[in-house]
Amino acid sequence: MRAGASVDFTVLIPARYASTRLPGKPLADLGGRPMVVHVAERARASGARGVIVATDDARIADAAKAHGFDALITRPDHATGTDRLAEAAALLGLQDDEIVVNVQGDEPLIDPAMIAAALAPFADPAVEMTTLCRRLTDAEEFLNPNVVKAVVGHDGFALYFSRAAVPYDRTASRPGSHAAVPVRAFKHIGLYAYRRATVLRLAALPPTALEETEMLEQLRALEHGIRIKVVQTELDSIGVDTDADVARVRALLAASSSVSRARPVHEHHAQP
Repeated sequence: MRAGASVDFTVLIPARYASTRLPGKPLADLGGRPMVVHVAERARASGARGVIVATDDARIADAAKAHGFDALITRPDHATGTDRLAEAAALLGLQDDEIVVNVQGDEPLIDPAMIAAALAPFADPAVEMTTLCRRLTDAEEFLNPNVVKAVVGHDGFALYFSRAAVPYDRTASRPGSHAAVPVRAFKHIGLYAYRRATVLRLAALPPTALEETEMLEQLRALEHGIRIKVVQTELDSIGVDTDADVARVRALLAASSSVSRARPVHEHHAQP
């Protein structure tokens, strides 16, 4: 069974052309195909009913359509990817209870199984929104403000998200102790799934103080009382924000392709 096949859902891929650090990055060439197409192909492999690229630029829409994917042109003035996602969800006319998965357009190595993991909690009709996290074990990664940390309660719901190194391990400052990553330190993986009504409500809410302080839009949901179920996974992905990230992903894709070509082909002969 394909990942996520037991749940009816639609994947929306927000893809903005005017990236601050890497303009036009959804169109970055990765092994002969635009980055956004790699994302869409992996989303399709999750078993999604539909995969739609939501963009502000005709060049991105044309690239998606040229590779067999649907695309919607959305307003160019959206402040966040959630706002673009909400406009696309409204334009598609989905039912309020339908599940919408937000897969970022700069995650070309996203594993379809990660989408399936985010869908599992929706078996509970009370769940409105989900995301993913991965256990942190590397101290450098834990201290990096570009790695967002998720603080998760024992019920699996998010308590907070931060760029700071949280939770703080007070015992690590004692004489004779060694700095280590706390046991319940998690990296937040920015893949979200929502009920359609929830994403529309979230986009209609005003930005909040914590959201603007940390520059993390998921804090808007928490501050307004929308609970986020956090699913732990062993998988990870690579967000592309710089030319160095593009080079790294190209190398990984090339290595993966080389391994695939090197695998022996076993012939199967029909039985007499």
